[in-house]
Amino acid sequence: MATFTKIKSMYFPRDVLIGHNAIHQVVDVCQSLRFGKKGIIITGQDTYKAAGREVEERMSKDYDLKTIFTGNATPENVKEVSEAVKSHEATFMLAIGGGSKIDISKIVAKDLDLPFVSVPTSVSHDGIASDRASLKSDTGAQSVEAVAPTGIIADTTVINEAPYRFLASGCADVISNLTALKDWEFASWMTDEEMSSSAFMISKYAAENIIENSDRIKPGLEESVWLIMRPIIASGVSMCIAGNSRPTSGSEHMFSHALDVIRPNTALHGEQCGIGAIMMMHLHRGDWKRIKDSLIAIGAPTTAAETGFTEDDIIDALVMAKDIRKERFTVLGDKGLTRTAAKNLARVTKVI
Repeated sequence: MATFTKIKSMYFPRDVLIGHNAIHQVVDVCQSLRFGKKGIIITGQDTYKAAGREVEERMSKDYDLKTIFTGNATPENVKEVSEAVKSHEATFMLAIGGGSKIDISKIVAKDLDLPFVSVPTSVSHDGIASDRASLKSDTGAQSVEAVAPTGIIADTTVINEAPYRFLASGCADVISNLTALKDWEFASWMTDEEMSSSAFMISKYAAENIIENSDRIKPGLEESVWLIMRPIIASGVSMCIAGNSRPTSGSEHMFSHALDVIRPNTALHGEQCGIGAIMMMHLHRGDWKRIKDSLIAIGAPTTAAETGFTEDDIIDALVMAKDIRKERFTVLGDKGLTRTAAKNLARVTKVI
């Protein structure tokens, strides 16, 4: 019998706080995590007004803090933040903002081996708890290995004040797990790719939970934020278990990243993934109408026109998608879709 030598490392958020005025307990969270006394707040101008200033005021009584304002998650901004963290000799970071501030913090935390707390001011995707980060460049967004936050403070009061579009986008991103899981399962059958049943089930729970509650997710309701925070965090944790983004990223994400190349900054990531999931579920011969109906109930876009894309943008992205992550086996296969097949797919699902 062969000697068993398998080993795997998994890193999860240790302290997760969700609810009304949760940032009021930021000092308690940092003290319970035993971070040390020198910290860096990573935020932006708008997110500082939303939550950063209050966190700064509450923390400054007990901690030596420095606040860094930054922008998108680009290599340049990652380097700038990293230098600021080293200059301050910080022992921990507080990432206050949307996806870009948290993504920067994830990468810097990994590079410098530092803990950080994720304090989302909006939830346009499931990255607030995952160990993956999206790094932007001239050639589009790239998913890179990073580190999961040590703690998460999801203040439903703050998140509810963000434009509802972000919340709907976050829901769409998690719902799109369903096609990512179909792709993962397909790859395990066709290529013997290893699949984590635990990560699979957690990712599926997250998507199904949001679909089942889709008629309760409405603009201006703090309870809506409360309903989706646990599945959004669970979706991110599924990646920590799998050790990669497979539970939450498949052909629908490849389509989204293709759109980023063709027409960058046109729609939100989750919005694009939701539309991609409708079409990819049709390719899988699954219930694509259920996905579309859930997105409509939530208020997320389901057509090119609703997101600012043209018909040609959608068709071009469908054709290009196979080239985004060639190492990842999906329903698109090696050859992908012809232009005629792409047009037919987008039309039958009424995306165009």
